[in-house]
Amino acid sequence: MNISEITKKYDFRFSKKYGQNFIGDENLLSAIVNDAQITEEDVVLEIGPGAGTLTRQIAKRAKRVVAYEIDKTLEPILDDTLADIDNVEVIFDDIMEVSEQEIRANVGDKFKIVANLPYYITTPILFKFLSSSLGVVSFTVMVQKEVAERICAKPHTSDYGALTVSVALKGEASIPRIVNRNNFTPPPNVDSAIVKIDLKKRYDIMREDKIDALVRGAFAMKRKTLVNNLCSSLGFSRVDAEKYLAQLNLKPTVRAEELSAEQFAQLCNVLYS
Repeated sequence: MNISEITKKYDFRFSKKYGQNFIGDENLLSAIVNDAQITEEDVVLEIGPGAGTLTRQIAKRAKRVVAYEIDKTLEPILDDTLADIDNVEVIFDDIMEVSEQEIRANVGDKFKIVANLPYYITTPILFKFLSSSLGVVSFTVMVQKEVAERICAKPHTSDYGALTVSVALKGEASIPRIVNRNNFTPPPNVDSAIVKIDLKKRYDIMREDKIDALVRGAFAMKRKTLVNNLCSSLGFSRVDAEKYLAQLNLKPTVRAEELSAEQFAQLCNVLYS
């Protein structure tokens, strides 16, 4: 599909506000669906279908696709590009404002997320679904290359942070492919990457309701020690914070980026047992 032709046909103006960069390369679109391992049994939630190019490729293999699009000016384009597709439902709404109850009603109890995510909202979307009770099986998402590297970072590196740990606590992440900026219309200023996150229970956490706040608090001020962040962000006394770390054989000078996801799970269990 020629993105330039169809956007010109409907006099569509790309929105910087919504971070719109569309993909027309059929080989790349097919590769993304391959990365997602979509089968005819899968229900797929797509976030930001744009011109519907990726939507078409997903729909060829999936049982059903539910796509949330924030920009209603894309309606005539999507009506056109998806006219011959009968297993796609497009909902014009802001996915960040949609309740878990509504999402579950639309996609069911088990689904995969596939999306070319706008850069400006990548992290909030990932946090929204990672911390939800929804039945997400996997994410296969196009993100800024720098964000992909953060998601897959290792402890003791500058890229390692709250997003890394939040993902690692819930599943396993990988980067199947890097995508050059010139594959997009219009081209963004940076390259992108596909991140695949397979969700599965990895650690036994007694207080699942506390782990997200713990991770965010631990990385609230990266230059500070973990003890300082536990005190300032989560309200623990220094004496208690140091005592809890000692139970895990962690020094009082340790920083959040030195802990693995497993150690964060253990810390949560110690703090809130």
